[in-house]
Amino acid sequence: MPISSSERGWDLRFGASVRGDDTVEFRIWAPSPTNLAVRVLGARPRTIPMTRSSEVEDSEFTATVPDVSEGTDYFYILEGERECPDPVSRWQPGGVHGPSRVVNPTSFHWSDQGWSGIPLKDFILYELHPGTFTREGTFESIIPRLPYLRDLGITALEIMPVAEVPGSRNWGYDGASLYAPQSSYGGPSGLKKLVDACHQHGLAVVLDVVYNHLGPEGNYLPEFAPCFTDAHHTPWGKAINFDGPESDGVRRFIIDNALYWLTEYHVDALRLDAIHGIYDFGARHILDELSDAFHNQARRLRRQAWLIAESDLDDVRIINPRAKGGYALDAQWHDDFHHALYALLTGQREGFLMDFGAIADLSKSIRDGFVFDWKYSHYRQRHHGSRSKDRPGEQFVGFIQNHDQIANTSRGKRLASLVSAGQQKLAAVLTLCSPFLPLLFMGEEYGETAPFLYFTGFEDPNLAAAVREGRKRELGLHYSESDFADPQAPSTFERCKLDWSRPAISPHAGILCLYRDLISLRKQHPSLGNCRKDLADIQFEEKARQLVMKRTDPAGSSARLVFNFSAESQRIPLAADPQRWRQVLWTGDTAYGGSPEPRPVETLAPGSAFGVSVAGFEAVIYVS
Repeated sequence: MPISSSERGWDLRFGASVRGDDTVEFRIWAPSPTNLAVRVLGARPRTIPMTRSSEVEDSEFTATVPDVSEGTDYFYILEGERECPDPVSRWQPGGVHGPSRVVNPTSFHWSDQGWSGIPLKDFILYELHPGTFTREGTFESIIPRLPYLRDLGITALEIMPVAEVPGSRNWGYDGASLYAPQSSYGGPSGLKKLVDACHQHGLAVVLDVVYNHLGPEGNYLPEFAPCFTDAHHTPWGKAINFDGPESDGVRRFIIDNALYWLTEYHVDALRLDAIHGIYDFGARHILDELSDAFHNQARRLRRQAWLIAESDLDDVRIINPRAKGGYALDAQWHDDFHHALYALLTGQREGFLMDFGAIADLSKSIRDGFVFDWKYSHYRQRHHGSRSKDRPGEQFVGFIQNHDQIANTSRGKRLASLVSAGQQKLAAVLTLCSPFLPLLFMGEEYGETAPFLYFTGFEDPNLAAAVREGRKRELGLHYSESDFADPQAPSTFERCKLDWSRPAISPHAGILCLYRDLISLRKQHPSLGNCRKDLADIQFEEKARQLVMKRTDPAGSSARLVFNFSAESQRIPLAADPQRWRQVLWTGDTAYGGSPEPRPVETLAPGSAFGVSVAGFEAVIYVS
């Protein structure tokens, strides 16, 4: 049954709202200017003064303009002279500096009325960048690939940020118009078509949003309001003003944005970028207020919807319920798992990786969650983190690759270019069969070797030069002019596009087959997909580089996963067990591009201790 406007509960009050009879209301929160007007463009250009509300604390300007319809472009005029786009613009077809365009959200005809979302525990995520996932680089060009993702076993598509950025190419984290989907990808209509198609294929949609900073170019919000503060600083400059004077409107701007994606775009979850860059020392943290509003709106819409944080704090308050003093976010990215496994496979120990590299770290990241639970960090030179052992596994999103880790940790090189095929397969088994929500980065499932580099398309030449030099400084001793990928160069962006001919050829076809089988096993066997950290028992030998994980389920099924992290074949002991075990997957199988090594024992009889011979960098899965 369709949800009525009264049941929907929340509508976007700000920006340009189509009221019917070719009338549009323009509303803006703007405590900074004393005079504001709206300039309507098109066949009948006009400049209409806006009226300031009588309530001083509101600082809202409004104007209701007749003979204006969907598709009309407009600017705000500050103090009678400065043209600025609308900070709550639904569409910026001419880019961040161009006019805003009136969009009627009711004009799009959705076909997902029967969609109510999926449980968080069923999320198998696939992160992609809409500009590089396909050659065309648009939202709509992703749609033909959705059956491929569905058949792979993916259940949730995670899209990197889509807020309008300067130029036509960017990671998305320089968004300047937070309500306007990127025009070069297809704008509002293209994104809605993609979300609608995802739901038709049974895929949830996770949208990456950035609430810790705004982009350095095309950010006109400070013209209207004190959105930044000198009290706190982030890696991107001044922090967003969440707790200073006149911060109420800033908080509303961000919370409205979250509700906007949930309500007008039907997204199923938001991934909150780098919340460690969100500073709020008020009595009620902005994340707590946002979480409350978001979940209340999801209930009104009769939808399952989720909030997933990125945080390097290892602070369990982020995901704790309010009853335990938490912010009640549903999950967070599990960086410690990545760092532990990545350091173990590659041997890298630079930066934050200096704290990792032992199998014990990997074991703890799977069994407990945070590796740092008020433990000393050599990288930070202080104690760090909090205990997360009691939080369920579905609150952690584990991965071995994502946009950040490929571009920054390995300077654009994917795991397929850094380690052997056997090590890739070990990583796949651990990512997809551990008790947390797995996330794949686009192309990982077939061993894509195209790099994923940092790229931008800033239009300000001074900013472009600063970004270029800044990237060189970040590389430090590793900078080389001969292989430097200029973030501003179109060729850097083009190099990052996936090569869709690869999944059909060796060795990529074997890797893809392994990923499909692993996801299928996760779905078939509750012991592999139940996210029960408390029902995962891990034994390991650090020196021998062996790890055995036993996973169980209350319904009675069990799985044993045997890993050899050394390059040499070795016999890995298994404790006596009363159950009979059968082999369901071996990463050395020729179906996965393996060599004809002797297959590990296929059946483990009950009642006695065993040793399983496993070749170097291989894994075996048994179920009972």
